[in-house]
Amino acid sequence: MTEVHDLTSSPGNPVTLRVSLQNQAGVLAKLIQSIADQGGSIGAIDIVKPGRDQMIRDITINNLEETDEQQLVSALEKIDGVKVLHWSDRIFLLHLGGKIHVRSKVPIKTREQLSIAYTPGVAKVCTAIHEQPEKVHKLTIKSNTVAIVTDGTAVLGLGDIGPEASLPVMEGKAMLFSEYAGVDAFPICLNTKDPDEIVETVKRIAPVFGGINLEDIAAPNCFEIEKRLQAELDIPVFHDDQHGTAVVLTAALINALKIVNKKPGDLRVIVAGVGAAGTACTQMIQSLGVINVIGFDRKGALTLERTDLNAAKRAYAEMTNPNQEKGSLKELIRGADVFVGLSGPGILDEEDIRTMNKDSIVFALSNPTPEIMPDIAARHAAIVATGRSDFPNQINNVLCFPGLFRGVLDCRASEINETMKLAAAKALAEVIDEDHLVPDYIIPSAFDKNVVTCVAEAVMRTARETGVSRK
Repeated sequence: MTEVHDLTSSPGNPVTLRVSLQNQAGVLAKLIQSIADQGGSIGAIDIVKPGRDQMIRDITINNLEETDEQQLVSALEKIDGVKVLHWSDRIFLLHLGGKIHVRSKVPIKTREQLSIAYTPGVAKVCTAIHEQPEKVHKLTIKSNTVAIVTDGTAVLGLGDIGPEASLPVMEGKAMLFSEYAGVDAFPICLNTKDPDEIVETVKRIAPVFGGINLEDIAAPNCFEIEKRLQAELDIPVFHDDQHGTAVVLTAALINALKIVNKKPGDLRVIVAGVGAAGTACTQMIQSLGVINVIGFDRKGALTLERTDLNAAKRAYAEMTNPNQEKGSLKELIRGADVFVGLSGPGILDEEDIRTMNKDSIVFALSNPTPEIMPDIAARHAAIVATGRSDFPNQINNVLCFPGLFRGVLDCRASEINETMKLAAAKALAEVIDEDHLVPDYIIPSAFDKNVVTCVAEAVMRTARETGVSRK
């Protein structure tokens, strides 16, 4: 017996077994029953190779829960007439060899084609760029290429796992860039946590790229890195964990307020988690007109009286909590109109939501387990959103970054300013016609083909209006 991956499947992960079954009555039925006894449910049974004495089949199994593959295989091989040839977790199968590759746009099958694409013909193009550097945008991949830069210190749901372990996430991000917006993106996973080294490295590779997408870099380093790169590069720099989240959340808030008939200036907003995303979300909803925002960390509300705040939290306290309210999250959520959670799982309960104002809005975005499960929050809140795909109203950054970078690349923007981000949020909100807005549909689907176009057009228009478009 051989296995593709000797790894325990997490709950719900699909696993495929390739088995050889004797052509005897009852063998397949016993196998199916054994799988059920192990807590699995069969998703598909496919014939791979028929035979007179035996049949080779692929069995796809879901919801193994507490049973791992080795336990399942051991149980199945106790059945007379069953032999497990190998097994594989389909998630790992999809990632074998990586998920992206670089492909030539033109064929090189003749001597002439080779001489044009490479030497000696390429020298003519190099000379043209050397004489007029701006031609690099027209004559190379730069005009459509984004670097996805990470140090692997803040990978969603996993934390500081390092550059190698973060690579599958960055590959996935590159896939989304390509699939949704036709942008060529490439993962750059750096083996350093030093902000100086990260900034210097990105500056040195920047000539190849039309934009920089910073990803999964922990606070407070992410603030410094982004600020310095924005100042020192002439191409757009965007930290998606901050600003992508802020754009999508703000779009969701715009539409939620239409349903509950409340105005931004009248809101009392609670923000749990004031790291990179929490800070960016706060700043963007403030630009929408929200005045009363109270931020929380593990020790309670951020106020100017607290002496334990680092520089980033003190800056946050200076721009929020206008009434300098003190207390715990559970105390101050009473009478709130909006809860924004970017913190950790299970910090609220049903009673907390019940104490909020009428027609409250709950954005519980901790992933994979939110601050409160949406079905519980919905007992009292008018609108609930999460970061998960298995509940309505998913706050998903893929609704922002493909369209945003499509827009800035197409107009050759020198930066992504706050006005452009807010324009992206408003455009995203407008993808849903007001007649179609309902509590379970305040944000478009990630598969809505209008999203990228609407966001890109709004970003380009605003880039021109604010003087950062170079095309």
